[in-house]
Amino acid sequence: MQSSQASRVTPLQRYPRWRNIPPHPSALWLSGQMAHRIHSSSVVQHGHVTRPEPGTGIKIHFEDSKGTPIRTVEANVGDDLLSIAHEYDIDLEGACEGSVACSTCHVILTPEYYDRLPEPDDEENDMLDMAFGLTDTSRLGCQVVLTKELDGMKVALPSATRNMFVDGKKSTH
Repeated sequence: MQSSQASRVTPLQRYPRWRNIPPHPSALWLSGQMAHRIHSSSVVQHGHVTRPEPGTGIKIHFEDSKGTPIRTVEANVGDDLLSIAHEYDIDLEGACEGSVACSTCHVILTPEYYDRLPEPDDEENDMLDMAFGLTDTSRLGCQVVLTKELDGMKVALPSATRNMFVDGKKSTH
């Protein structure tokens, strides 16, 4: 009776052409077998917002798709619209939690404030192409980072989004 070790076929035996492919830099050789290192990175607190003292922050006016005010909030330079909306319980989804992999944080800005922002990159434009109710002044809320020049900005939420529910639950960001 043969032992299980003796009859075991390794991937290199099964696919001899793999011998000519150099191992990935993260590969380790353990007991003649290739294994991969596990990489990890530090935890990043996506969406963490510290509310400014009243009267000291940048004012953002959130409106619904019909122009009805939802809420005026204050935020700090460097905060993004998605994180601010979540901090103040404004219904802006953000299913991908700010990783630019969806269009559920789509917002519509007034032309005056849209022109004060840097141009959207290709990744953001690709996601905006999938947004419901796209306009010339549409942006992804996760990509709009506040500066002092944006104080008083009006942000309209579209009437609907695509991918509103993920696995039956809204994102908690």
